[in-house]
Order: sequence, then structure tokens, then C-alpha cells
Amino acid sequence: MSLVPQQLVHALRNLDGFDENAFLEAHAEGKPPVSIRLNPLKPFPETLAPAPFGERVPWCENGYYLHERPAFIFDPLLHGGAYYVQEASSMFVSHALKTCGAEAPGLKVLDLCAAPGGKSTLIQSILAENSLLVSNEVIKSRAAILEENLTKWGGANTVVSNNDPRDFQKLQGFFDGIVVDAPCSGSGLFRKDPAAIDEWSEQNVALCSQRQQRILADVWPALKEGGFLIYSTCSYSIEENEHITDWMLEELGGESVPLDIPDNWGIMAVQSPLKNGYGYRFFPDRIKGEGFYLCCITKTTGSAKPSRTHTGRKTTSVPAQVYQQVATLLDKDFRFSLLPVGQQYAVLPAGMEEEIALLQSALYLKKAGVLAGMPSRKEWIPEHALALSPSLRHDVPEWELTLQEALTYLRKEDMQATAPFTGWGIVKYGGVPLGWIKALSNRVNNYYPAAWRILKKADGRY
Repeated sequence: MSLVPQQLVHALRNLDGFDENAFLEAHAEGKPPVSIRLNPLKPFPETLAPAPFGERVPWCENGYYLHERPAFIFDPLLHGGAYYVQEASSMFVSHALKTCGAEAPGLKVLDLCAAPGGKSTLIQSILAENSLLVSNEVIKSRAAILEENLTKWGGANTVVSNNDPRDFQKLQGFFDGIVVDAPCSGSGLFRKDPAAIDEWSEQNVALCSQRQQRILADVWPALKEGGFLIYSTCSYSIEENEHITDWMLEELGGESVPLDIPDNWGIMAVQSPLKNGYGYRFFPDRIKGEGFYLCCITKTTGSAKPSRTHTGRKTTSVPAQVYQQVATLLDKDFRFSLLPVGQQYAVLPAGMEEEIALLQSALYLKKAGVLAGMPSRKEWIPEHALALSPSLRHDVPEWELTLQEALTYLRKEDMQATAPFTGWGIVKYGGVPLGWIKALSNRVNNYYPAAWRILKKADGRY
């Protein structure tokens, strides 16, 4: 394994909490801990866990360490959105969100650099049901992965957009909170991705710092006065961390927010050199996780009221029969509205129509709510997202699969066994929905999305 670049080690020597020998020993081990975060929207059958559970991640109530790293791709529970594989240090965003009041009802929160979706699924788990999460990714291919992971997670109060940060300036004061997990030099992930060591350079750190400033300056107008911004990186470099905290306090106008950190967590509380802004550093020799930095800023200047630009869109009426049909598919206690998406309809929590219309006027939206499907001449054709949504009614016909049957389904292969019902229904593994089938008299049609199917074989071949 390559050694940690000496330029980086030299730059870290004066940082509080940095122990050079322990830091290098942690990297020499080359075995980062494995952790997952459970989805509170869905059941998790502990007897079918992909690997034995260890201790809980201290700063995230749904986070757990695993004693070993399993072959996650062959676990149906992952494909059903019962959990997300996430690095433990990144789960600290949970603690920061709660400190900033993100559990309050009716908020609008932006995850600006969201792909592949780890922090977005975490944010969704903390927000109230009537709060709205906008998950954005500027790179088109990564936005598709983000959409897939949020669909599997199942929450209806989410939007996925594919926009540059500057596009959000059209939404002056719209968001109550913004999370910016900024693109960085990646030194905090050297153990997880040794190839990143060879790509690291001081020049790249400087370029990342400049890009981080541009991203933050572009999105800052979209945060309302009194709103919070959580900034994080997986870099050790002070240029991408404390210096950025100083820059935000100096240039953007805000107030640093301290977090309550128990000593036994092992997290280093630090302050930026010029403005004494509060920040939190994760060193792999002090905690069970990778390198990470986070700070929280409250906006103290700006418009307290969000702008309400005329959208220029006419509200598309939904036929009464469509609304009634969708209502028969959803939990009777779930209050919803419908958004036409081409020939299909998406389900949103009731009361979000105005916000969605405003977002549509300013951004390119890849996903809004839960896509429920479309009517045909004979029946309603359900969409995969609806099968994975906790809002689906509880008495839909279902078929509990064995592990091998579930993997057959997830490979989109022919189902050989006979379903216990005819017509549309969902297949489950461990009580977790995986998707739709349609059982006919002589066969079972597999409706798992072709683009999401498992291609890899158990022996590692494709």
C-alpha cells in the first residue's frame, strides 16, 4: 500500500488532535470499519442481517458497525432500501441536523452535492413528513444513481434535481437548511480508496478550495435568513476545512454554531484560525471511521421571506378517476396530491404543490415524490417506486421469497415458482418489498427495472 503523502503529513502536524504516529499506523492497517444505516421507514429483519452487527455508531441512532464486510450486492434487503451502506464518520451529519433543528415540521432542505445519496437518505430520515428534501447532483450520470437510491429509500417528500449550484440563486431565501458535502481532495478516504493517494496533490487541494468557495457563494442566496448551512468534506487539509469556515464567516455573513460532542466519541472540536468558527474533525486513530470535517453556519443576513416568482405554469388538473384509482393503492391515512409526469402520476404529501411548482420553474427535476404509475384501458400499471414506498396500502397481495428466489427476481429472470395470488402483487424478502410482479395462469411476469438488475454472479463474473 502507498504511504500517506509526506506533504499532507507535514501540513497536519500543527493541527489539534493530530498524532502523526497513530495516524500513519491507522492507514498502514488498511482496513476501514464497515457500517450501515437502517431505514426507519422500513422493517429490518435482524435474523437476515448481511453480517453480524457490532456496536452502534455513537452519533447516529440508526447507524451500526458490522463485524465483517459482506457481499452487499447479493443482499435483497439492500435493494429493497432497508438500509444504506455508509461510512460512519459521514453519519455525523445526523447529529448536526438535529442540533440545527431539522426535525421541526414544514422545513425545506437542500442537499446540494447529493450523489450517490448517503446524506440524502440520512436527511430524509430526520425530516418531518411534511418537510421537503431537494437532493441535487450536477453530473447527469450521478443524478441517476441518486434518483435510484432515493427511490429505494421510499420517502414521498423528496425531489431529485440535476442542476449547477448557481441555478439555485433563482430561489432566493427558499430553503430553511442546506447541506453541502463538498467535492474535495479526498484525503480522508485514503484507507477506503488507496488509489486516491496517488491522485492527491497540494495543487489539487488548492483547486478544491477554490471550487468549494464558488459552490458556497452560488448557493448562499437560496438560504433564508436564520437558516442553517452544514458544510462537510472528507479531506484533512485545513485549506478545505477551517479556512473555508473562516471564508464563509468573513465573506457570506453568518454565525458559527457549536455542537455538543461527548468526549467519548473521540471527535476533535476545533476552531478556525481567524474567526474562531467551530468545526469538528475525525481522525481514524481516534474514532471508528474515516477522515471527515464538518461545520455549521447560521445565516444572519438576507431576506427572511422566500421569493415567490411567478412560475408561468398552469396547474394541470388530475382526472377524478385517476385520483380515486391512486387512492385505492395508498394507505388510507396518507394525505396526498398528484403530479402529472408525462403519462404517469407521482404521489406527493398533500400541501407541497406550490413548492414543487416553484422548483419546476427554476430547476430541472428528475424526480418528485413517488412515481405511482399510469392508467391503461384495462387497468392501472403500477410503477416500481410505489412498491418500495411505505405509503403503499398494507393489504396489497404479497409473496414472501426465499433468498434464491429473491436474487432471481433481482436479476430480472423468470420466476419458476407459483405465486400465491393472481394479478398484480409485490414480492418481499424478510418482509421488505422488492417490487412488482403480475401472476398469470401460466407464468409470472417480473417487473423489476431492467436498469437496476443484478448482473454480477456469485463467483464474481458478469
